[in-house]
Amino acid sequence: MATSPFRPFPHPSSSPPPPPPDPSSDADLLRHLLSLSRDVSSSSSPLRINPNLSSVPRNVKQLSFLFEELLLAVQDEDDDRDLALPRTASLCFREIHLVLHRLKVLFDDRDYRSRFFVLFRAERIAAEIHEQVVDLATFLDILPLAELRVPEDVRDLLRLLRRQLRRTSPAVDPAALSLRRDVLELVAGVEIGTVPDRGALRGIFRRLSLDGARSCRHEIESLERDIADCVVDDRWVPGMVALASILRYAKCVLFGASTPRSNSSIGAGGSKSPFSEAEDLAVPADFRCPISLDLMRDPVVVATGQTYDRESIVRWIGSGHATCPKSGQALSHLELLPNRALKNLIARWCRDNNLPYDVADTSTSTSKKQDDADGATAGTNKAALEAARMMASFLVEELATAPSTEAAHRLVHELRLLAKHGSDNRAFVAEAGAIPLLLPLLRSANAGLQINAVTALLNLSILEANKRRIMHADGAVEGVVHVLAEGTTWRAKENAAATVLSLCSVHSYRRRLARHPRTVEVLVQMARDGPASAKMDAMAAILSLAADRENTRRLVEGGVVAAALEAAGEPEVAEEASAVLAAVARRGGAEAVAEAKGAVARLVGVLRRGSDRARESAAAALVAVCRRTGASIVAELAAVPGIEWVIWELMGAGTERARRKAAALGRICRRWAAAVEAERTARVSAMNVTAASTTVA
Repeated sequence: MATSPFRPFPHPSSSPPPPPPDPSSDADLLRHLLSLSRDVSSSSSPLRINPNLSSVPRNVKQLSFLFEELLLAVQDEDDDRDLALPRTASLCFREIHLVLHRLKVLFDDRDYRSRFFVLFRAERIAAEIHEQVVDLATFLDILPLAELRVPEDVRDLLRLLRRQLRRTSPAVDPAALSLRRDVLELVAGVEIGTVPDRGALRGIFRRLSLDGARSCRHEIESLERDIADCVVDDRWVPGMVALASILRYAKCVLFGASTPRSNSSIGAGGSKSPFSEAEDLAVPADFRCPISLDLMRDPVVVATGQTYDRESIVRWIGSGHATCPKSGQALSHLELLPNRALKNLIARWCRDNNLPYDVADTSTSTSKKQDDADGATAGTNKAALEAARMMASFLVEELATAPSTEAAHRLVHELRLLAKHGSDNRAFVAEAGAIPLLLPLLRSANAGLQINAVTALLNLSILEANKRRIMHADGAVEGVVHVLAEGTTWRAKENAAATVLSLCSVHSYRRRLARHPRTVEVLVQMARDGPASAKMDAMAAILSLAADRENTRRLVEGGVVAAALEAAGEPEVAEEASAVLAAVARRGGAEAVAEAKGAVARLVGVLRRGSDRARESAAAALVAVCRRTGASIVAELAAVPGIEWVIWELMGAGTERARRKAAALGRICRRWAAAVEAERTARVSAMNVTAASTTVA
């Protein structure tokens, strides 16, 4: 009997399986055995790796007849508790209970895994299952059938079952080994840029029981889970990474682009619909990098307190920028501090949603581990890149000749998903010529097509090289502004605003976008009339435009100040709106803010009740306005009841920048008060002198 410890593959979405419950009586034991035997017998896998082990579920089903007969005998008794199996039989059944539980865990894990995971680890899976089968046969050999009250036909069935279990072998089916060789040859061919033959792809897919787009999507999702669950130096991981990319390409080639799920899209006056997709899980906004809009792998904090993904902010600073991309503030230093708390939250969220999370590690040891893996990693990653390049070219070629709006919708949806992750994918899609084909679709009356087109453009714009391609394409700015103004859904408008934000990271494009006669107008309208999420996106886009002093006049004339003051009263948008007011005030728009009705009262309200970031920006806006517009605005601020306590509280409990701004605001108020008191004293002195002169005369 095998004695090695049982170690099934770890389940990526849950803790290790608990041990089976210890039945309190022989009757409970039989019930558990019957339930376990039925669970194991219901297991099935589309991939056959061993002909003998594939029959194990059927063999275990035969055991259920024994347990049913013994339970019938129990039910004939007046009281279940009075039933006691012979001691030897009871001990054997308890050991069989453990074996069946282990088999259930193994089969459940195998069924949960992707077909490729099972194929690559066929020997190990077969060996672990065979180990438990041998244990089961051993316990059945020593089971005292003569002491059990069961019919003779059941005894004969058990004798046959023991012989069948003894004949099992851990050897892997030659057909499975042949399939694995063909799959590895496919990966090797893609690696050198050979476009796979459709007939060969169909043959492999047929042997894997992948017979449609739905089964392909499920296999891709399972494969990505398995990749995330594997250790870094697993020799099969590079091949699995390549296959995930090849599967996406083959799915489109063999079964066509996926049909996007129907969504009850909303109009400009309705509420936002979920537009949910399995591949498009809503990532919390705090987990996305403000620059790349991707899930952050290595969040870091810059001098202004904003958090970005390390790769994105390093690229931003390396390109010559010395300001915070989100707030527009100058960076006092370039040190990046890891945000470990947020990183742990992101990792936990990914685990809860069965998503792979490649935790970045900048340490030398990690780099060395990746460099020294086994030499195959680079090659198979190259295969994944080549597959992505092939997929991008195929989709763009199909889109260029799409016969209908529905066909174009499916293809643009696939392009959007391909460009959603990875700089390489975004480069491949743009290099294939997707941008000129996407721009006319921004004016489509089909809501789903318009959403996918503008979102694909947004995803592409994250790559620096693609920003230039977009801005130099004919009709790009007009198309984005059209969606902002007349988009069929708020979702489309939000993604158009996010595209403006992304393009504004380039200084010259920021000015060009603001010069368009309708950009500011439609963003302001969106900030006033849209739902909270649309207002946030509009304000973020306006803030990016406000980072350039040349744009301030256009923003003020377009009504940005009034719209931002209105939005500052809404908790969901207060941070963005306050940041806009601060940016406008610092760059030549202080008088416009000061002249706006209720500006001081609204900003003080944010100081009282806003979030830390909103209070910081509101304090910065008040400091800029007070310094640039004179004593009248300071007098209005000083007249606000309780303003001293508000400033004092912010100095003690605000962010570092908020404390500095609050201190500056306090000094401004004190100087104004001192000046007023000096003026009053001088006036009183002058009156006294005049009175004395009159008396002498």
